[in-house]
Amino acid sequence: MKHTLEELKRRINVAAKRTPADLVIKNGKVVNVFTREILQEDIAIVDGFIAGLGDFEGKESIDAQGSFIVPGFIDGHVHIESAMVTPAEFSNVVLPHGVTTVVADPHEIANVSGLSGIDFMLKCSEDIPLDVFIMLPSCVPATPFENAGAKLSDSDLEPFYDHPRVIGLGEVMDYPAVMQTQGDMLKKLEGASRKGRCIDGHAAGLSADEINVYMSAGIRSDHECINAEEAIDRLRKGMYVMLREGSAARDLLALLQAVNEQNARRCLFVTDDKHLDDLMNEGSIDHNIRMAISQGVDPVLAIQMATLNAAECFGLKYKGAIAPGYEADLLLVSDLNTIKIEKVIKSGKLAAKGGEIITPSRCSTVPDASISNSVKMSSLTSDDLRIEIGTGNANVIGIIPNSIVTRHLVEKLEAFNDCFEPNPETDLLKLAVVERHRNTGNLGLGIIKGLGMQRGAIASTVAHDSHNIVAAGASDEDLLLAIHHTAEMKGGLAVVKDGKVVADLELPIAGLMTDRDSAFIYGRLSELNQALREAGCNMLFNPFLTLSFLALPVIPELKLTDKGLFSVKSFQHISVRVQK
Repeated sequence: MKHTLEELKRRINVAAKRTPADLVIKNGKVVNVFTREILQEDIAIVDGFIAGLGDFEGKESIDAQGSFIVPGFIDGHVHIESAMVTPAEFSNVVLPHGVTTVVADPHEIANVSGLSGIDFMLKCSEDIPLDVFIMLPSCVPATPFENAGAKLSDSDLEPFYDHPRVIGLGEVMDYPAVMQTQGDMLKKLEGASRKGRCIDGHAAGLSADEINVYMSAGIRSDHECINAEEAIDRLRKGMYVMLREGSAARDLLALLQAVNEQNARRCLFVTDDKHLDDLMNEGSIDHNIRMAISQGVDPVLAIQMATLNAAECFGLKYKGAIAPGYEADLLLVSDLNTIKIEKVIKSGKLAAKGGEIITPSRCSTVPDASISNSVKMSSLTSDDLRIEIGTGNANVIGIIPNSIVTRHLVEKLEAFNDCFEPNPETDLLKLAVVERHRNTGNLGLGIIKGLGMQRGAIASTVAHDSHNIVAAGASDEDLLLAIHHTAEMKGGLAVVKDGKVVADLELPIAGLMTDRDSAFIYGRLSELNQALREAGCNMLFNPFLTLSFLALPVIPELKLTDKGLFSVKSFQHISVRVQK
């Protein structure tokens, strides 16, 4: 953060009480995240920064009327694309929930559109109230076991480090490449280190010994812990542990078992992937804080985790606290236990009040052709969907509700003409992943258990991380229609039943986002959810979000890519039919 001489002079003069502040907030109870005290102090603000705490006068004032004043919340790891809106619209949604800063990894759009996707996210997050810092995607494609829309090398990423909002290298999920000291991955790690930037981890399923490798490589954080034991392993090795509560991965309650007074300073909150309707209904980091408080975490400690800890993790030295020289990102909260946010002040200006944004932002950046025309695939037939299993056992993907981890099941199936047919009675459905970036014709087929769909099919171009078309269905006819309709929309979500499209949402920006406003998208998501209920889906978890992670071959145990069924344990493709 650079300051002009005049700005520095004004701030010092206000701090010294030689000149009045632009704004003074009075009669508030300031939450000090350094000492975990609550103090009655005025807050003097000039040029969007805090000049002093104490007794001040200003050109304007806000009477906090006894409210608690806390620092703006920071989401330490988020994929904005998962909310299916542009960064500008994302700002409109999360600011009223007290999130004033996010650390975003444009990994999703980069896997579709490469450098153009990163550039789009940077441009679309300029001049909006929300501060969006970028971690460059480290693994595009995520693995060599699938086809993505782009491939990014260290030389592709290098120029982006000159951007003032690019602060590091995003989640390094290719552990084998790190372990085996593969050249391009080492160059990416070295490049970030040479620039003095942060490096995020993605240590799903890694043991304490394997964490040694990540730490030695300069990787200092992990958001993939799913239990207290994993969290403690990482904390003991010196990692920051990100406590995730998103839409598909809801790990916070389990991870809070590892948090105590001694180690909490190395913990922060993240959402990672959260759908728009969940953001609007539950909230963002404010929801994580409320959950932590409900589990017995001291409210001020929880706020410290959501502010100062996150800022220190990423070297954001002007953020995360209410103190002289820090940015004036402040929340007026009437109740610390429920985190009831009355007002959001961003850079010294009122940004949201009573849960509503004051001045909505809009993205004026027009996506180029690589982003707006990202779906390229040929027509499929029912013959293409045949899964020959013969007699015997089959490898089946077992869904775990509200988790991106799956089980590797072995099921004895009844074959029809030597082929698998979906059977809603046993909750065994057909799963397909269709390559959609270069029209290669690649098609992966598998079997899933646990979706609960009784009829119809669903399809989506949101399929982490390569974002091919992923679809599941109780009949081949509906499955084909869902796939083709999704392609015709140039990306999006679709529910099909009895040969008809009953609900959809177009996502023409890389097949991941739309430039429509949140109210429109929320309405469409409600229609999709109603269609899913009518199709008999298990609504104890989000079927579309669950579907989107069934194609991610870096998360245990069994997944499906456009190249076929993939065992994460053996790190290789396997046959649907169990080989004797």
